Amino acid sequence: MGSADSKLNFRKAVIQLTTKTQPVEATDDAFWDQFWADTATSVQDVFALVPAAEIRAVREESPSNLATLCYKAVEKLVQGAESGCHSEKERQIVLNCSRLLTRVLPYIFEDPDWRGFFWSTVPGAGRGGGEDDDENARPLAESLLLAIADLLFCPDFTVQSHRRSTVDSAEDIHSLDSCEYIWEAGVGFAHSPQPNYIHDMNRMELLKLLLTCFSEAMYLPPAPDSSSINPWVQFFCSTENRHALPLFTSLLNTVCAYDPVGYGIPYNHLLFSDYREPLVEEAAQVLIVTLDHDSATSANPTVDGTTTGTAMDDADPPGPENLFVNYLSRIHREEDFQFILKGIARLLSNPLLQTYLPNSTKKIQFHQELLVLFWKLCDFNKKFLFFVLKSSDVLDILVPILYFLNDARADQSRVGLMHIGVFILLLLSGERNFGVRLNKPYSVRVPMDIPVFTGTHADLLIVVFHKIITSGHQRLQPLFDCLLTIVVNVSPYLKSLSMVAANKLLHLLEAFSTTWFLFSTAQNHHLVFFLLEVFNNIIQYQFDGNSNLVYAVIRKRSESLLPPQPLGIDKLTEKSQVSEDGTLRSLESAPQQSSVEDSPATEEPSQAWREQRRLSSASASGQWSPTSEWILSWKSKLPLQTIMRLLQVLVPQVEKICIDKGLTDESEILRFLQHGTLVGLLPVPHPILIRKYQANSGTAMWFRTYMWGVIYLRNVDPPVWYDTDVKLFEIQRV
Repeated sequence: MGSADSKLNFRKAVIQLTTKTQPVEATDDAFWDQFWADTATSVQDVFALVPAAEIRAVREESPSNLATLCYKAVEKLVQGAESGCHSEKERQIVLNCSRLLTRVLPYIFEDPDWRGFFWSTVPGAGRGGGEDDDENARPLAESLLLAIADLLFCPDFTVQSHRRSTVDSAEDIHSLDSCEYIWEAGVGFAHSPQPNYIHDMNRMELLKLLLTCFSEAMYLPPAPDSSSINPWVQFFCSTENRHALPLFTSLLNTVCAYDPVGYGIPYNHLLFSDYREPLVEEAAQVLIVTLDHDSATSANPTVDGTTTGTAMDDADPPGPENLFVNYLSRIHREEDFQFILKGIARLLSNPLLQTYLPNSTKKIQFHQELLVLFWKLCDFNKKFLFFVLKSSDVLDILVPILYFLNDARADQSRVGLMHIGVFILLLLSGERNFGVRLNKPYSVRVPMDIPVFTGTHADLLIVVFHKIITSGHQRLQPLFDCLLTIVVNVSPYLKSLSMVAANKLLHLLEAFSTTWFLFSTAQNHHLVFFLLEVFNNIIQYQFDGNSNLVYAVIRKRSESLLPPQPLGIDKLTEKSQVSEDGTLRSLESAPQQSSVEDSPATEEPSQAWREQRRLSSASASGQWSPTSEWILSWKSKLPLQTIMRLLQVLVPQVEKICIDKGLTDESEILRFLQHGTLVGLLPVPHPILIRKYQANSGTAMWFRTYMWGVIYLRNVDPPVWYDTDVKLFEIQRV
């Protein structure tokens, strides 16, 4: 039968279903088989031929027919899993049912009255058929999930058969050890199977259905506590699923082993369409959803939803009930860590690859899923986190993150990407080793619109953060705290900042000390404290290599940025402002006219600052306005002793040199400062304070929402969730 006939017959069946007012018996195979037995429709066809309005109409007007359709489709998948799908016809039925369920499930989830449907038991749906068979009690959702798991390790359908010859009988799907059929070499598996296009496509279709099952989470509004466990994920990742370990390993290895460049041959990806990428993407999405587990909550409900708490349970191994989270947290071999880290770093760096030949390498699009996966790895497996920080390999993660942050800073729609990038850097900065690693020279030139500098990865981080703060958009304001916390965390370990980075830090101090910024919210003065802490840490712990920063501070002092009472009331009310290249600008009128400049090329002050200014002038009439008591309450606590002492000692010396030698040359002064010392002259060094990221249910909820938002937007062909009534986030129609 031709494809056109096939589509026509399928469409006829759909019309019959939507127009029938009477329930169709489940036993009427002639009717139901039209949907899967005689058709060869692609998933795109199914989406086109089963319109949303018709699914909703059947749901409202003949619910029993929709229920029967779902039940019969699941039954076909279960039969396919039982038989092992040996014939082409059986495989086609499985794919057709899988596509149909992917189409229909979101419409079941969007209606609260239907939500329990898949968790109800279907009478007589037991696998054994006998009345007392335990299997009779299996809810439809469980039968569906177990069938998908079986089908993902089905020889000659989704994995290579191990049969020696055709003489051997077909492999028995029940005795098959799926650990021998892991899809890709890597963690816990050494054998890399032959790539097989058909198997990859079949896996992808089944994973899409699995992801659709898990997507019920999109139809529940965000809960204030993140304890709402996704029953689909919970069951699939439990001991009930005998394929949990090989599937977890298959997904992880498929993602981490993927090389989009195409084995080093330019343009290779254009010669044969890369069929691996859609599978890798799907695998990454399924993986991060199965790992949606709040590490902050420790009471682990059992599979039946009750919390364990009897004396007997003490014998149980600790660790989450979710086997995927459990396996992830127990990876420990160095070579496994190396494989995972190298794979993620290779994929994250892919969009940055500068090639002399445009389009010669394929650019992957799933960097957000990879960042969530990297976050989960660091969050659930502390050994992995320490491994990442043990060598300079962490920089292969850092540079792409800085690239994404810089690239997305002005784009309101990518605020989620900004958050996850900053969260990861905050997590890493909580460990001393991260600061130490940043001292490695930065030589790779990634294409970024930032000032050119010669220096280290620390300089790169500071320059990019400065750019985000001064030319991002308004919605990034909540991240300023995090960005500066990261700089504070690494500052005691930074051996030598470049002049460019030193000036950026001073420019931020200046910008954050302006009246309109300090007075616009009750929290903004914290940013000044953070920056002073950065200067103090560098002066106290890394004075020797940081002549650039010391020189920049002295130069600013001589331009009267830091008068004897730095940030005194005169500073907070003065009408002039020093721009970053050191020129003094006069402002015509009141403080809210001030602008933040970036040099040498003077940029238009960014939207964020203009917006901030508008808010600050509004705040006078509005909710919060500063009082002199409030100003004094924090001004008296500004940690200025170290900087003041530095200036008292060094400024006279530098001035003397300039007068004695008639110097106006920076390099001479820098040379003097390089050999200077403040040993015994500075206040007693304060202990190093590192602010660590603290997991809480709020961040767990944020991750869940962000992750599903990414998955919703990335699945456009077919558009699985488009135009359905999702509740977890708002869709803004452009």
